[in-house]
Amino acid sequence: MAFTRENAFEILRAAHERNRLAHAYLISGPPESGKRALAADIASLVNRTKAEDVFSTNAREIFVVEPKSKGRQILVEEVRALEHALQMQSTGARKVAIIIDADRINAKAANAFLKTLEEPPENSLLLLLSTLPEALPDTIISRCVPITLTPSSSNGAAPKYDVDLVESLGNLAREKNWNVQHAYRLAQNLQRILSSIREEIRDETAEALKREEAQYKNSTDGSWLDEREDYYKALTESRYLQRRARLIETLFVWWSDVLRAKTGVAARDLPGLKKETANVATRFSPAEILKRIRRLEVMRDHLSRNIQEALAVEVAFLRVFTN
Repeated sequence: MAFTRENAFEILRAAHERNRLAHAYLISGPPESGKRALAADIASLVNRTKAEDVFSTNAREIFVVEPKSKGRQILVEEVRALEHALQMQSTGARKVAIIIDADRINAKAANAFLKTLEEPPENSLLLLLSTLPEALPDTIISRCVPITLTPSSSNGAAPKYDVDLVESLGNLAREKNWNVQHAYRLAQNLQRILSSIREEIRDETAEALKREEAQYKNSTDGSWLDEREDYYKALTESRYLQRRARLIETLFVWWSDVLRAKTGVAARDLPGLKKETANVATRFSPAEILKRIRRLEVMRDHLSRNIQEALAVEVAFLRVFTN
């Protein structure tokens, strides 16, 4: 499940107040999702350093590691220096380690870091930040509590593509009867949205690679560019899958609101479509609504197993969005 930065912080603050914080968190999400800001807020909470000072030289007992080598990797020497700093006697404040772009840790450094994850120093907190958590070794992922952040959006508004899908669902709900044409139209609209998302992500990652090339081309070794091209290809796919998962989650939210309307529950996750989901609820029994939710779960499972996307969506929508 993905959270906004604000919601994630509230959950962690509540855990801190109950003395239930884990020793290590993996904070992931696309660029501009607020990973650094969340890390600063958490560090400030447990360390009492001002959030705006967390990444500055004014911070005390806060240790930041990020890729600095010519190959833009986190090296074993940096990990060992971090381990040494965490083991030193504390001045009283909780020690916080923040690893930026943790997926850039090389194999030797990752093996060294495992000891810290398995036996964390007393009164310490480890925060790993990553845009591509899938690139981290499973041994590291399994020892961290995952926190996935959603893309940021201005003024708290829903991202544009979520709005597009919600509007399509609202339009469908206003139709008196659902037939094959309605299901195909909605499936095609979702595919159009997904194509736009993929193109947008490709443009963003291509621009990010250009910026890195301009910044580091004179200070890195020759293999760096090939590695970064591969990295951004993987990043494009990872971000696309995250955004697609968010849209699929919107479908579940919509049908959950239909079920709430059917069973008399007042709360709605999509309050702007309260009338429309209530209208759909009159057409189906609770069992039929649950059956459609289960069919969406099957679609999600098929997509996770790399079944052809358009086919999986069309087949599911024919079973979910017809009377």
